[in-house]
Amino acid sequence: MLLKEHKEIVVPGEIIAEGMDFLPGEGTYREDDKIKASVLGMLEVKGRLLKIIQISGKYLPRKGDTIIGKITDVLMAGWRVEINSAYTAMLPLKNGTSAFIPKGGDLTKYYNIGDYVIAKITNVTSQMLVDLTMKGPGLKKIEEGRIILVNPHKVPRIIGKQGSMISLIKQATECKIIVGQNGVCYIYGEPEQELIAIEAIRLIEKKSIISGLTNVVKEFLEKKTGKKLEVKNTEEKKEQ
Repeated sequence: MLLKEHKEIVVPGEIIAEGMDFLPGEGTYREDDKIKASVLGMLEVKGRLLKIIQISGKYLPRKGDTIIGKITDVLMAGWRVEINSAYTAMLPLKNGTSAFIPKGGDLTKYYNIGDYVIAKITNVTSQMLVDLTMKGPGLKKIEEGRIILVNPHKVPRIIGKQGSMISLIKQATECKIIVGQNGVCYIYGEPEQELIAIEAIRLIEKKSIISGLTNVVKEFLEKKTGKKLEVKNTEEKKEQ
């Protein structure tokens, strides 16, 4: 028997269902004949499968994620990077640049403390040692623009299905926007438009669990920019 409704907010330890009719998914666990929440989040019911979309907590690094990080230390073997997580990451020399670095060379010429980089996670060990690479399309040091932090668990909502939500913001503001899976966002454009983009992202973050969010954001952006915007896919139908 299901005790909580689809899209209802649940807290750790709360009983979601009783009996064997449902299966525990991500963010849940079975205890005897009960399924309980293991994280704070929104319940998603998919047939018999129960999962929780987490809405709080630090970013947990995953191999293959594209993140935005901040250089915090320059070492002999590479650079240490803060990634908005309980764990830091390493950017090894071999993955930091395609340029030849002579032995004992000044690594701050490539990345210095305080620099932000767009990087990809190449490996996460069982001890949560995280390795990064800067070799790949779109991976680079950030030279200009703004950096903001968002709840990493709201990133899928900010991006939207097939990138629809972030495309709407880009269409309205003409800003370049990259949302790292770790909840660090890069925004670059005209200063006034950057601020509108930030407001839109904060709006999504605040109202992430409501239905019809795309229309809410569309109306906000049209009012702010005076533009008539087009939603490029059927996200609203998928939300309902």
